[in-house]
Amino acid sequence: MIEQTLLVIKPDAIKNRLVGKIITRIEEEEFTIREITVKSLTEQETLTMYEEHRGKNFFEPLLVFMRETPVVALILERKNGISHLREIVGKTDPKRAKAGTIRALYGTDTRRNVVHASDSNERFLKEVKLFF
Repeated sequence: MIEQTLLVIKPDAIKNRLVGKIITRIEEEEFTIREITVKSLTEQETLTMYEEHRGKNFFEPLLVFMRETPVVALILERKNGISHLREIVGKTDPKRAKAGTIRALYGTDTRRNVVHASDSNERFLKEVKLFF
């Protein structure tokens, strides 16, 4: 089934000039880029995006981090798009991510892990509104 999903390239990837490498990887995986934007998130947008983590010790630092630079957001499409993107992105902790995944290649820790990927269609529908 063809699915759309959202990929957000985070500030650490922007600062380390990894955007092109990440997009190249996405295209190599046969995703079609349907929309792309560069956006500075507001405080409210970061709160909405990460509200399920409210109260956790990493919540406030995550909100600050996500506003360090503009981010690049992409609406991607392909067969089994959500699960395939999650597979090539890798686990949240780059040290536990499978070799060759985006986070294993470029991430440094659970916050500075270069990308965010929607984990379900429901999350995609919620998150996409923040960027497009």
